[in-house]
Amino acid sequence: MFGVKFSLYLIGIITFLIIFADFFAPYPYDFQNREAPFHPPTKIHFIKDGKLTFPYVNKYELTDPLFKVYRENKSVSCRLKFFARTPYGFKFVSVEKPCKLYILGADKLGRDVLSRLLYGGRYSLGVAIIGTLTTFLIGAIIGGISGYFGGWIDTFIMRLVEVLMSIPAFYLLLSLRAVFPLELSSGQIFLIIVFILSFLGWASLARVVRGMVLSIREKEFVLAAKTYGAPTLRILFKHILPNTYFYLIVSATMSIPSFILGEASLSLLGLGIQEPEPSWGNMLSDVRNVNILASYPWLVAPGVAIFLTILAFNILGDNLLKRQRYESQGK
Repeated sequence: MFGVKFSLYLIGIITFLIIFADFFAPYPYDFQNREAPFHPPTKIHFIKDGKLTFPYVNKYELTDPLFKVYRENKSVSCRLKFFARTPYGFKFVSVEKPCKLYILGADKLGRDVLSRLLYGGRYSLGVAIIGTLTTFLIGAIIGGISGYFGGWIDTFIMRLVEVLMSIPAFYLLLSLRAVFPLELSSGQIFLIIVFILSFLGWASLARVVRGMVLSIREKEFVLAAKTYGAPTLRILFKHILPNTYFYLIVSATMSIPSFILGEASLSLLGLGIQEPEPSWGNMLSDVRNVNILASYPWLVAPGVAIFLTILAFNILGDNLLKRQRYESQGK
């Protein structure tokens, strides 16, 4: 029970921050400060001269442009402002001039990592959620039709499923993405990634749903519906497929991480969401160099976000799966 609550709270917090990124992100995702490349995370101070005070930050000065070394100038302090209007809109937190606020540091172009992390989550989670819904809708319908009608329809669909499942998913993913032009907007790429991941994911689900439908269609309530002359589609969508919903929900929560990783992999390789628009995958492309990762560890923040999100969905899916097994044993 604790695992379910923890995962739901974590998913809720991440989703809430991403949805309201315009409010929580201190800066726009494409705002650049060329005078602050690889700016370290800004230290927020609560104590000054031994006394508790309102949160403030000090101004940072670039002392070594070659190695990107910064010094905190304690003689110039700026108070944080909460729920204030800024040149970038109404923000949850901002800072007075001349200081800059980089809670998670900045990248090579002086762009705020936290802001890009929140905006980038819209693409990464959006691909996962929309892709999962599309995959499970297609897989449930095709698997239901295959299992209910049987015969040559079942044979044809299952052979198609076996062909798709025999192809290495990652290489097929790269091949399908390479078919499309690279000069596409991020919105178009977003839809393409959803299409590709959905195309790859429905086959295995359809196979499982088909097996469940083969069993359910012999139940008494289905035979009773046939006896009363209920239409085929009504029997399939009202009596058979609803009995697979719990399995679909459990599988969906455990499939979302694979969609997140699929988008991150494409974007990491430069085939996904394109700059300057962020996603967690293309943000991680900056840390493929070990030297950069060692010098500026805050750039791995998107990796932490991916880890926490996948952890939350895996814990939720695992607990729902245990609950499903417990209820099935109880019956």
